[in-house]
Amino acid sequence: MMSMAGPPTISERPQAEDAASYITVSDPVQHAEGMNKFTSYRVDVRPPNAAPSEQPQEVQMNVSTFSAVLRRYSDFLWLYERLHMEKAGAIVPPLPEKQPVGRFDPNFIEDRRMSLERFLRRVAVHPELADAKCLDTFLRADDVTFSATKNAKGEVVLASSTLNPVSLSMKPKNDGSFKRWFAEAKTSISGDLVRSPDDDLFEEIHRYVHGLDTQMRNVSHQTTGLVRKGKEIANGLFEFGLAFNLLGQSEADALGDALGKVGETADRLSVLSADHAAKETSQFEDPIQDYIKTIYAVKLALQRRHEKRLSYSTCVASVEAKQSALSRMRLMPGQEAKAYALEMSLRRTQEATQVAQEDFAAVSQRVLREVDRFKREKAEAMRRTVLDYINLQVDYNKKMEEIWATLIPQLEQVQLDNNSNVIAPAPSPGAQAQNLPNTPVPAPHAPAPFSAQHQASQQVPATPYSDPSMLSVQYRDPPTTPMQGM
Repeated sequence: MMSMAGPPTISERPQAEDAASYITVSDPVQHAEGMNKFTSYRVDVRPPNAAPSEQPQEVQMNVSTFSAVLRRYSDFLWLYERLHMEKAGAIVPPLPEKQPVGRFDPNFIEDRRMSLERFLRRVAVHPELADAKCLDTFLRADDVTFSATKNAKGEVVLASSTLNPVSLSMKPKNDGSFKRWFAEAKTSISGDLVRSPDDDLFEEIHRYVHGLDTQMRNVSHQTTGLVRKGKEIANGLFEFGLAFNLLGQSEADALGDALGKVGETADRLSVLSADHAAKETSQFEDPIQDYIKTIYAVKLALQRRHEKRLSYSTCVASVEAKQSALSRMRLMPGQEAKAYALEMSLRRTQEATQVAQEDFAAVSQRVLREVDRFKREKAEAMRRTVLDYINLQVDYNKKMEEIWATLIPQLEQVQLDNNSNVIAPAPSPGAQAQNLPNTPVPAPHAPAPFSAQHQASQQVPATPYSDPSMLSVQYRDPPTTPMQGM
């Protein structure tokens, strides 16, 4: 009979970033430069759906399809910040946080390596970030070019961008929507900020994200408490099993054996509960934390739009101020040269305003696309996470029930007499003959009457818990006095 396999867990279910499995982060190596100590990681990019051994030699040597570079955490941080600049309004995947203490611990380095690899893969499959120039530079540039890019104020990027297969399949964005957006817009200054037709929609998004963040943080807090209690249950079962093992050793009959079985079962349940708590952490608590980090990324995207709105509003206010100043300057005789200079400055400001306007529109449209994608993808991800958690609890409780059920027959075999003494199970004739081949059976004899002289003359065997000189007070004759002898 075939056993039915359970539903796939989060670690087993395919993720969106698995499409970029051709990007790997491996081989962490520690370096020391004077007082500075850091860890570098090897970042490899290989053709999709091909293992390194399966790749032809000419493909491996082709820099347009294969690359291997060394990057440190600060380089990943540069990419993260650069993506926010190049693709303002995009929901940039979260980057693992800095760790001032214990950052050279092997377990921490491995966790960071996995997180950095997941970050790169998420960026590579991101519909808004996959074609970013900074990503191509990060993955392909040599040390000299990459260092120049990081230190330069302007852009230093590679000429071609043929590395990412995902970006090649993406369609070019249509700029006609921006023109239609501005055709319907009636920009005005209200409270020192420009107004756009989508402001009400963005205010609704702000409220939605704020409420979602509050609720998810509450869920995360309760989830952390559940995981902590699961670990406490595992420790409690271990102590419980230890106590019953000691109790079973103090009993030398069938009851002691049964109590020892209880202790062994508790030990098994302790291991099961510890494994369950670890699964709760990886399959429920960690996804919830990642969800909260993504919500924070949505807040950053909205903040980028607000920054663009401030820039555009500043340009609009500057144009209005210079137009007013130019009108006054033209009314003054002999100020033609100053009026001409002010007019040139006004034209440059108007051009900057046009750029800021287009930038603000592009970022606004990108935020709307990203929020819509976030709602669709994260709703499905949350549904799967909750289902995985429920299936995890069902499987855990079934195993707990099965293990506890094995104890019931063993305890039911323990029988007690009327005086609550354990009755040993009667051995079979074969077992009795094997265990007692030549044991003589003592003849029964009537107990002799107890007296003081008999007790004094009878030798009491010594035991670890008795003193041969001590007699029971129940059979001690009363002392004779001189008055009784008269």
